[in-house]
Amino acid sequence: MKAVGAKLPRYDGVAHVTGRTVYVDDVRIPGTLVAKAVRSAHHHAGIVRVDTSKAEKVPGVRAVITHADVPKNIYGHLEALGIPADEPLLAADEVRYRGQPIAAVAAEDEDAAYEAIEAVEVDYDERPALFDIRKAFEPDAPKIHQWGPVYPHFGPHNHRRVRKGDLDWAFDKADLIVSGVYRPQAIEHCPLETQVALVAPDPGGRLVIYSCTQAMYFSLGVVAAHLEVPLNRLKFVGGTVGGGFGGKVDTAAETISALLARKSHRPVKWRWTREEELLASSTRAPWHVELEDAISKDGWILGRRTVTLHDSGAYARFSPYGLTKHAFHHLGAYTIPNVRFDGFVVFTNRVPTTAMRGFGVTSVSMAVEMHMNRIAEALGVNPWELRLKNANRIGDTTANRVAMQDPSTVPVTLAAAERVGLELPPEYQQMTPARRSGELLPEHLAAQQAPEGVSVLVNGGGPA
Repeated sequence: MKAVGAKLPRYDGVAHVTGRTVYVDDVRIPGTLVAKAVRSAHHHAGIVRVDTSKAEKVPGVRAVITHADVPKNIYGHLEALGIPADEPLLAADEVRYRGQPIAAVAAEDEDAAYEAIEAVEVDYDERPALFDIRKAFEPDAPKIHQWGPVYPHFGPHNHRRVRKGDLDWAFDKADLIVSGVYRPQAIEHCPLETQVALVAPDPGGRLVIYSCTQAMYFSLGVVAAHLEVPLNRLKFVGGTVGGGFGGKVDTAAETISALLARKSHRPVKWRWTREEELLASSTRAPWHVELEDAISKDGWILGRRTVTLHDSGAYARFSPYGLTKHAFHHLGAYTIPNVRFDGFVVFTNRVPTTAMRGFGVTSVSMAVEMHMNRIAEALGVNPWELRLKNANRIGDTTANRVAMQDPSTVPVTLAAAERVGLELPPEYQQMTPARRSGELLPEHLAAQQAPEGVSVLVNGGGPA
C-alpha cells in the first residue's frame, strides 16, 4: 500500500530516456536474413498467376514463400473462441485490400530482398472495390466476402442483437424524439516501433521468436496453428513494446518470419517500414452509429433504438469481438429501460480493422455523449443535470440485464463539474450512486430494478 498515492519513478523510465531499453529490433544474431513482402497493388482483385522463379534466382535470396508454403494458410485469430477463420496468411486466389501480403522473401541484405520482391510476377484480375459501409447492403454493391456483406455468425442471427423492455411503449409515451447519426473514423495506431519480429532456428529444432506482441501466449498459439506444430516447438521472447495501443495483438510479422526461417534454416528479421505500417497495418475501425431516443418532457430517456455498422475491413479478424463489447456498452453510463440494438460487422476493401484502446467502447461512448448534448439542447435543459438524472445507479440494469453493483457515473460527473467550476443546483450536488428512490425512481424505471443481491435479470424481469 506504500505505492498508493505516492510519486514513484517508473521502473523502466531511466532506460527509456537514456536509450538503453532493448526492443526487438535491437536483438542481433549473426547471419540474420532480411525479410520483405510482396503486397497487393490493388484494393480488390483476383490473382491469376504468381511466379516467383525470377525472385528465387536473385543473388543473396535464401527463401521465397507463397500460400503453398503455409501448412495452414487460413486461421482465424479468434478461431479458438468459435469465430470461424476467413483470412489467409498469404493471399491465394484473391486480394481484398491494398497491401495484402501475397509472397515473402528472405535475403542476405535489404537490396537483395527488394530486388527479389520486384522480381515476383503477379497477374491480377481487378475487381470493383467497396469503401463505404453504408452501401454494402445495396443490391449492386461489390461482392467482397464469401459470407456476404456482413459477418453472419452471431448464433441464429447475422448481427448482434440486444432487446430489453417495450420500445414501442417508450416511443408511444415520448414527448420528444431525438435522432442522431455519428461516424467516428479510422485511427492509425502509429507506434514509434513498427511491426517487427526476429525468428531464429535453434539447434534442437525449435524456433525462437523475438516478438513485439502485446499478447505473448495468444501470438504463440496463432503461429503454432499456422505452422501446425505443437506449442513446445516454439519459444516466444517478449520485451518492451514500442507502442501498441491494441494494434500489436495481430501477430503481423511473426508467422511469415517463422516460415522463412524454417525454409532458409537461418535467422530472419522482418521489420515493417513506416510506409508498410501506414499502408497495411490494422486501424481502429470506422463506425456508423444511428441513435433514436424517446424522451419525456421532464428529461427521462424512456427508450433507445440503436443501429450500428462496424467497418471490419476485408476480413473478420477481431471485429465480432469488438462489436460484442460495443453491444454491451452501447447505452453508455445511463439507465434506459427500453432498448433495441442491432449491430452489424460489415466487410469492405479496407485493411482489416482491429483493437485499439477501449475496443468497441470508445466509439459508441463518443456517439452517446454527443447525443446526450443533443437531447439537452432539444429539451432546453442543462446537459450536466440531464446526465446526472439518467446516470446509472446501484440496482439499475444494463441493456443486457446485468445489475449495477458499484457504478461511478454520479461521483465522476460531480467531480468533473467541480473541476471545471460548474455550480450545480443543490439537489444535483447531493446526488449519490445509491439505489433509486423517490423522484429518481419513476414508474418506468421500477420494473428494470434488480432486487438486492441479484446480479442478472432474465427476460421476464426476474433473477437469472
